[in-house]
Amino acid sequence: MFTVAVVADHPITRAGLEKLASDDATMRVVATVGSVAELHKTTDRYDVVVLSIPQMDVTTVDEVVEVTELGQPLVISQWSGSPTVLATVRAGARGCISRSAEQRDVRDAMRVIVRGGFYLCPRMLGQFQMELANRDTDEQSGLAPREIETLRWIASGFTHSQIATRMGLSQATVNTYAKRIRAKLNVNNKADLTRMAIELGHFSHSRRPSSAA
Repeated sequence: MFTVAVVADHPITRAGLEKLASDDATMRVVATVGSVAELHKTTDRYDVVVLSIPQMDVTTVDEVVEVTELGQPLVISQWSGSPTVLATVRAGARGCISRSAEQRDVRDAMRVIVRGGFYLCPRMLGQFQMELANRDTDEQSGLAPREIETLRWIASGFTHSQIATRMGLSQATVNTYAKRIRAKLNVNNKADLTRMAIELGHFSHSRRPSSAA
């Protein structure tokens, strides 16, 4: 039996997603909450976390990163600009669904994800292919925009706690970004991270921590 958590700010949306998952005999919904912050109050880890977001922005991409610590994210949202579907996938989403998708698409996505696969809504395939073709040259290092921002702060000497304050994130989320950066750049310590930041052009001398920060 696979475990599912549902995160949606609207009660009707939560109820609908809970029913979709519960109608599958292989799945059991064990948490239904209104926000990622509420989900963090639970102690469980889930096979899939269904995250319904009305409209993606930088903050909601950070929420996807947070959710990866609790389970495999399936993101349901509008996809009409930035951040892109590609940015959401790079943040850790294992599935992306359009809010106008059919119910069967959502159920199929959950089934694919809990079995270790990746699901992209058929309505979004063309958009995703265009995003892949038009990737910014800054992405050649494999780092997502928020990872690049985190790397810049680290290279400037800030602690994870200080970075969390400046980026408006939890320290756990910054820790996750730092872990991903080290893995992508194949480095193990702060000195190597700083060297890579300089080589990639992501180091700024204007950012310096203060003792009071």
